[in-house]
Amino acid sequence: MNVQEIIRNLEAEQLKTDLPVIYVGDTVRVGVKIKEGEKFRVQPYEGVVIAMRNGGINETITVRKVFQGVGVERVFLLHSPRIDNIKVMRRGKVRRAKLYYLRDRIGKATRIKQRFDRPL
Repeated sequence: MNVQEIIRNLEAEQLKTDLPVIYVGDTVRVGVKIKEGEKFRVQPYEGVVIAMRNGGINETITVRKVFQGVGVERVFLLHSPRIDNIKVMRRGKVRRAKLYYLRDRIGKATRIKQRFDRPL
């Protein structure tokens, strides 16, 4: 058994199997575990997926939302133990793999059409 096989086996144990199918343009609600003192609580973070990268254990999504007039983006490692759950709220109809152009838009210009041909 070589090193790559050992690493691959260790990563396979860490992969989550209950993740929904996520596409760029979807509006998702990510439940993030927050530690306060000794307790953990789940804080929802809802926004639009503007980028996805990699696959396997290192798969990440970038979620953007506007909070009090300021655009906030967070990168989530999908298979991290800090991620409690991910729920797709609505499907977006986009023609790009990366939606970085949304950073330059304000207000209603950031809307994405809803897609109805893919299940939630």
